[in-house]
Amino acid sequence: MTTTAPQDRRTIILTGASRGIGHATVKRFSSAGWRVLTCSRQAFPEDCPWEAGEEDHIQVDLADPDDVSRAISEMRERLKANGSRLDALVNNAAISPKIEGGGRMDTLGTSREDWATVFQVNFFAPIMLARGLIEELKTASGAVVSVTSIVGSRVHPFAGAAYATSKAALSALTREMAADFGPHGVRVNAISPGEIETSILSPGTDKIVAEIPLRRLGQPEEVAKAIYFLCTDQSSYITGEELHINGGQHV
Repeated sequence: MTTTAPQDRRTIILTGASRGIGHATVKRFSSAGWRVLTCSRQAFPEDCPWEAGEEDHIQVDLADPDDVSRAISEMRERLKANGSRLDALVNNAAISPKIEGGGRMDTLGTSREDWATVFQVNFFAPIMLARGLIEELKTASGAVVSVTSIVGSRVHPFAGAAYATSKAALSALTREMAADFGPHGVRVNAISPGEIETSILSPGTDKIVAEIPLRRLGQPEEVAKAIYFLCTDQSSYITGEELHINGGQHV
């Protein structure tokens, strides 16, 4: 049996890996033989089902800029075992605070502190990570994929104003980064999911499904496949794009 040398193994750093789309993405890349470095606020779980151990998990609070900077240094140190190359960075982690009872936080009721925290996690952390890891991405001619959302282009009955505007900003950031990172051989794209069947779906989503042409929710695995496509040579001439994965919901 032929084994892959550490320096030849493709590596991805993924934020928000513990559930939903992130969890499915870990499975998709792991099954293809990639080394997956996961990032979350929690420490490495003892009951983690993945073969990789604590050495492939990085604890980081994306809401804290100083901790993001610290984590970038740790990531670069971990990547040295892989020839200091990073084939893909996937910005999946995001927060969407709710009012008491789970209701939508609109522009009138969202505090300045909530606006700032949401934008730090959903918008500033992705560019901090990409800039901090630019040398490793350049070495691998790697790819950056950010997870935006269908709510970034229209008002949604459940998604809050801060979340929606942060995703719209992340979509614009994807274009800007594609222009800036492209000359360094690094591609930057985004995926924009619609209603995906995860544990964080809001009550009443079934009413939206009735208006989706495919008449069903999307599956996390379907989003993970799209992320994988944008991180591989299959999309080698695609950059600055936002791939909509919503069953035709936006038509």
